Amino acid sequence: MSVLVDTSVWSLALRRRQLPPDAEPIVATLTELLEEAQAVIIGPIRQELLSGISDDLVFTRLRKRLDIYPDQPLIADDFVCAADFSNRCRRHGVQGSPTDFLICAVAHRLGIAVFTTDNDFSNYAQHVPIALVPLS
Repeated sequence: MSVLVDTSVWSLALRRRQLPPDAEPIVATLTELLEEAQAVIIGPIRQELLSGISDDLVFTRLRKRLDIYPDQPLIADDFVCAADFSNRCRRHGVQGSPTDFLICAVAHRLGIAVFTTDNDFSNYAQHVPIALVPLS
């Protein structure tokens, strides 16, 4: 089953030189998803991963590593759903970024879980219909 992989997980695997010990199972799960062609990425996650890299060589190397994973196309309804999810969460005092809610909306449309280390998604999941990959 496919899984929408959040920036936090990709970043652990691709941008860090040294992994914290608790990150090893997360990277192993991502590796398994990639080997089975079940990892899904969207353009805004790709943008987040590539943003803030001041070294052109590092940027190019990471861009090339990501190039082999095609973006899941976004549709207009994803943005409407993301706004709805944001509004629902906000009514309950939970705030998040537009990208986070777009991730939730795409995962919801595709009927897949979100793989993230970002605890904010646990808060969103209390108010919007998303599933999260449990962290081991």
